[in-house]
Amino acid sequence: MLVLLAGAIAAYLATSGGGTRRAVAWHDISGRVEPAQWARPTISVIRDRHKLEGLFRVATFGRHPTPPQIDFSRREAVLVTTGPRSSTGYALRVESVTEKSGTIDVVVRERTPALGQRVTPRLTYPLLMITLAKSTKHVHVRYAGRS
Repeated sequence: MLVLLAGAIAAYLATSGGGTRRAVAWHDISGRVEPAQWARPTISVIRDRHKLEGLFRVATFGRHPTPPQIDFSRREAVLVTTGPRSSTGYALRVESVTEKSGTIDVVVRERTPALGQRVTPRLTYPLLMITLAKSTKHVHVRYAGRS
């Protein structure tokens, strides 16, 4: 019974807020991505060129942009897209990239236009692409919401 209780406590601590969280270095390469249009929101961790090319094959209606060059022997990428938006006032930004207990957490926030903000009304496809140092750790991406 005591062993069972110790196991339950260990499992709880491994999945709860206990432990130290540390910042992880990352690079935003969104500016190196050719204009692309993903019809649906996409969140993808990309660890090889084959997967990157596959994602870019399904992007853009009728035209396939060239994926950015990434050294997959040293880096892995995270792609986040929102799908279509109605103006230039939308954007994605990284809130934080942290590591804890062998998991890397990427928190992304979508910026939405404020009332009265000067934006151009046209169809846009916000995206965010970052790279991280190559790792075997699980990468978890989540939205923090809109601001």
